[in-house]
Amino acid sequence: MASPDRSAPPTGQILAAFGIDVVLVVIFAAIGRASHDEAPMAGLATTAGPFVAALVLGWLLSLAWRAPRAVVRTGIPVWIVTVAGGMILRAVTGQGVQVAFVIVAASVLLLMLVGWRVVAALVARRRSR
Repeated sequence: MASPDRSAPPTGQILAAFGIDVVLVVIFAAIGRASHDEAPMAGLATTAGPFVAALVLGWLLSLAWRAPRAVVRTGIPVWIVTVAGGMILRAVTGQGVQVAFVIVAASVLLLMLVGWRVVAALVARRRSR
């Protein structure tokens, strides 16, 4: 019988990191809808859907569960795939992908998806002192 990998993060940490990412992507979509005078909740699934799907792909491609809070190993690839994949899915489904939107989405999602990992790393570093 194989022994469990002791270096793997606990399942709770993995689920929490994934949950944080999903919630942040949905918040991004809700803020975007509200900033365009659209009801934040009405149509939220349509707006957030492409980015959530791309986020899942980013997690799979980067093997994010191996180091869910890592800034460079996980945060950057998840962010890149979420933005690029989300824009591709928006284009395929007839939603807008104007240059200004791509820039804003990339910037906000960078701050959100990588930013929380930076904060977590700083807190962990401070606690270890």
